[in-house]
Amino acid sequence: MMNKHAININVHLDGEKMPEHIDWSATGSDSEDPRPAKGILLSLWDGQEKTALRIDLWTKKMMVDEMNDFFFQTLMTMADTYTRATRNTELSEELKAFAHDFKIKADKKLLDEEAGR
Repeated sequence: MMNKHAININVHLDGEKMPEHIDWSATGSDSEDPRPAKGILLSLWDGQEKTALRIDLWTKKMMVDEMNDFFFQTLMTMADTYTRATRNTELSEELKAFAHDFKIKADKKLLDEEAGR
């Protein structure tokens, strides 16, 4: 028998159709209540069309430093996923090196902007 699970994402929009609040829940999760999120990056592979479909959303409350961390962590986990899927550790390590460089540059830019430079 095949098990079926669901992931639900709720996006609450303001009057200008901008995300104001995002929450998610999943069957089989430890939490019965929806969990809040400030952003989502969802990618789906359409095997028929051979194309990636994306939904990228973030709330007004998500700060730039959080976005920097979000992208860094996403790039790192993408590298791990790529390794598991392809066994290509060399390219995975390149992606991780890029992620580290990205984080350093993103954090520096934020600090420079905060200092008014």
